Amino acid sequence: LYDWQTMNRKDVRDIIKGQAPNTQLEFEQRTKEVIVQFAEQGLNAALFYENPDIRSYVSLVPTSAITGEGMGNLLALIVDSCQNMLAKRLMYSEELQATVLEVKAIPGLGTTIDAILVNGKLREGDTAVLAGTDGPIVTQIRSLLMPQPMKELRVKNAYVEYKEIKAAQGVKIAAKELEKAIAGLNLLVAQKPDEVDILRDEVARELKSALSNIKLQERGVYVQASTLGSLEALLEFLRTSKIPYANIRIGPVVKKDVMKASTMLEHDSQYATILAFDVKVERDAQELADVLGFIFNSRDPIVMGVMIEAGIVKEGTPICVPSREFVELGVVTSIENNHKTVESARKGQEVCIKIEPIPGEAPKMFGRHFDEKDFLVSKVT
Repeated sequence: LYDWQTMNRKDVRDIIKGQAPNTQLEFEQRTKEVIVQFAEQGLNAALFYENPDIRSYVSLVPTSAITGEGMGNLLALIVDSCQNMLAKRLMYSEELQATVLEVKAIPGLGTTIDAILVNGKLREGDTAVLAGTDGPIVTQIRSLLMPQPMKELRVKNAYVEYKEIKAAQGVKIAAKELEKAIAGLNLLVAQKPDEVDILRDEVARELKSALSNIKLQERGVYVQASTLGSLEALLEFLRTSKIPYANIRIGPVVKKDVMKASTMLEHDSQYATILAFDVKVERDAQELADVLGFIFNSRDPIVMGVMIEAGIVKEGTPICVPSREFVELGVVTSIENNHKTVESARKGQEVCIKIEPIPGEAPKMFGRHFDEKDFLVSKVT
């Protein structure tokens, strides 16, 4: 709202009352517009503090996505509804139901997971099974941590350790081997050793079904994210932006991802792109990506950027690779400098060359017959 004045830690009603008259007026007009839009969808709606009947009217809570104002009111409304109207439907069950919300490293604790325990109990020492980027993770719960009373889980505080936690609440779990855990899926607990394999299969199946619901295209970009939720949000953004995606993965960008994404160089080079959100890019993956960025076609013809280290390259120069038993790649058929065709290039120049295969011989391929570490040398008769 124009001229909105921020006031932290206050009831949103008081914040609205504390605004300038023109801001309050704009708020009222916009609220009416939203209520009309709900009415067009066949829904009655009203501001939560003016709601005549909460059973037949949707409650609207004004919030700011920028400053967080109104979030306290929203949480209070949810808690109030749970304790009054939904109490009978929110029965506690002994059957464990826990979802991994976030995976993060905490100094002194290593990598931890924040989970929401919906039903059942979690105990220190339990064997937990959860989804990971390299397959299911089986680990022992080292400690169950909760924020101090009246503090929030995500804010840095000293944590209180518990031997057992009963639903429903948020809990931070410290355990080994959580670095590759995936947020957004359920956490399971094996009561007996022979249950571990069954639960591993179940976790793998859940992840597979969550990812298999995502429809991929033949040609498109490669998408990676840290959690299932952020991956889905990213894909939704690409869908609305009309950008096709051919491959998806949860976890850091490794060399294998770069190799997979680089196959698009042969089909449609604009899609030889990895869109990575909130994930680390491993150094060897970055180095390979830097190199492959200069490979515009990996075979028949090979089209790539090169730096002339010595001598002169001309059209018609036969090229071989001494470090790979002098394998013959073919003949240079064209040279481009700054997108202009040139007949030759000298030492120190960076140009793009096209190498066509020798007639009658199987075409050679970048990545198989030679790579970025090999020198290309003219084959002198």
